[in-house]
Amino acid sequence: MTTEAVSYVLEDKVAIVTMDDGKANALSQVMIDALLAAHARAEREANAMVLAGRPERFCAGFDLRVMMSGPEAATTLLKSGSNLLMKFYGSPIPLVVACTGHAVAGGALLALTGDYRIGAQGPFKMGLNEVSIGLPVPVLAMELARDRLSRRALVQATLLATMYEPDAAVAAGYLDVVVPADQVLTRARAEAIKLAALPRVPFVQTKQRLRGATIQHVSSSLDADMRDIMKPSNA
Repeated sequence: MTTEAVSYVLEDKVAIVTMDDGKANALSQVMIDALLAAHARAEREANAMVLAGRPERFCAGFDLRVMMSGPEAATTLLKSGSNLLMKFYGSPIPLVVACTGHAVAGGALLALTGDYRIGAQGPFKMGLNEVSIGLPVPVLAMELARDRLSRRALVQATLLATMYEPDAAVAAGYLDVVVPADQVLTRARAEAIKLAALPRVPFVQTKQRLRGATIQHVSSSLDADMRDIMKPSNA
């Protein structure tokens, strides 16, 4: 399966899903829909999934053209993106993220959904920049950060909008390991094969116990949070 934004290859029961829109891999509606379709397919035919970006670009976050076009369009895109992030975060098959480059805002959140996250060495930035551009960190982002980032890094990563280079991103909790850029996909496939060997039912049940409460909280608070974010004072 290949769209203009996402490619899908099945190798040894591991789905390799690669984002490449030729630009910054922004989370447009097209990208979101393609990723959801790829994940649904992986659930049917794979035992694990690798999510990768193109070289030097993992994901730039939500499409700024849509986000700046008005509250209604922005809210629709954010809700679609929330659905994507929660699907990946609660994925019943193991998800390995191959963070091939810059991962900003929604792109950093996409990386946080992975069960194992591998970053590329290089002059790349990763983090939640919402406060620095005049927006509150959404509940969705805050809860993913609270769950996946180190406690010591949480204030800097959210309230202070700190952006991290790869090695610092490991210390903060965005990534599990950093490897040379030309080894990211190879390492991601190897880790996915390991995780694919885990018994499915215990994996799913444990992930539900680990992440289910967060997913429920994010889902139940989404509408109110979107209304708050879209207030004129947050524009």
